[in-house]
Amino acid sequence: MLNEHALGEYLRGRLPAGDGPFAIEPLQGGQSNPTFRLRQGERSYVLRKQPEGELLPSAHAVDREYRVMTALAQTDVPVPRTYCYCDDRSVIGTPFFVMEFLDGRHFWDPALPELDAPQRAALWDDMNSVIARLHGVDYAAIGLADYGRAGNYFERQIGRWTRQYRASETMRIESMDRLIDWLPRHIIEDDTTSIVHGDFRIDNLIVHRSAPRVIGVLDWELSTLGHPLGDFAYHAMAWRLTWTQFRGMAGNDLAALGIPSERQYVDAYCRRSGRAGIDANDWQFCIVFSMFRLAAILQGIAKRAIMGTSADANAADVGERARTIADVAWREAQARAGS
Repeated sequence: MLNEHALGEYLRGRLPAGDGPFAIEPLQGGQSNPTFRLRQGERSYVLRKQPEGELLPSAHAVDREYRVMTALAQTDVPVPRTYCYCDDRSVIGTPFFVMEFLDGRHFWDPALPELDAPQRAALWDDMNSVIARLHGVDYAAIGLADYGRAGNYFERQIGRWTRQYRASETMRIESMDRLIDWLPRHIIEDDTTSIVHGDFRIDNLIVHRSAPRVIGVLDWELSTLGHPLGDFAYHAMAWRLTWTQFRGMAGNDLAALGIPSERQYVDAYCRRSGRAGIDANDWQFCIVFSMFRLAAILQGIAKRAIMGTSADANAADVGERARTIADVAWREAQARAGS
């Protein structure tokens, strides 16, 4: 548990609610970075910190989360207000930041069983609008010109996630080996750059208490400057994966649920982002890349469970899905024309 006295001393004068004591409770989720709710009187905040122990290279970048959310507060992308970032490990043992607590709804299942069909349709349409607005942000104008490198995104990301996967490899996954060979040979020519969230899923969003509207995008640890289609394809994997495979909705009667088809959703994104359309082979590459990246992330979670640095008690079970996702990705790769 956090050192309440040291934390209270550090936050004195940095938050708007005053200098009273904090009640601290862990929040669900935040699989990579431990997350806590801080209650001070009638006000609540969220503290997000690095985990303890040995960390994989470039992982758990809470400083980047803080920076991008602070910058995006100037835009129409919904993010929590940020208050402070601390890299002094003497306070609670690791770097951390504190942000606004958004009092809204949190959904895990993209099929949204809690809502009726019109609400599902409206919420998916709003998610589409939010990610399109994110990709339309002038990142240089909000001080993020150096937040990543422009160009060659897929080449660099394939290299990065291959290294991360190899560093966290606990068993051989034949389909991952095949993807590591296949992906560099099929990179798309489109080289657009935007801010990318890196993990834009329904469970990383806070939704208004009564309206089907996103009020906050969370978990920006994987954000950078990158290719918007890579980011959007990662979001759209929900149409290709089942709930059992990884929080997807494949196999559901989407029309009956009020949820658009993948094609309809992609077309809506293209209209909002000013694209004439997306080449089918380019889109298939982006889907395969996104699944490969997800499998590498899941393998990292499995490794952290072994190392004892995962913030999620079920991390080992989640990590076991890496092989399943890699197998699906390899089937998708073989379905691409010219593969």
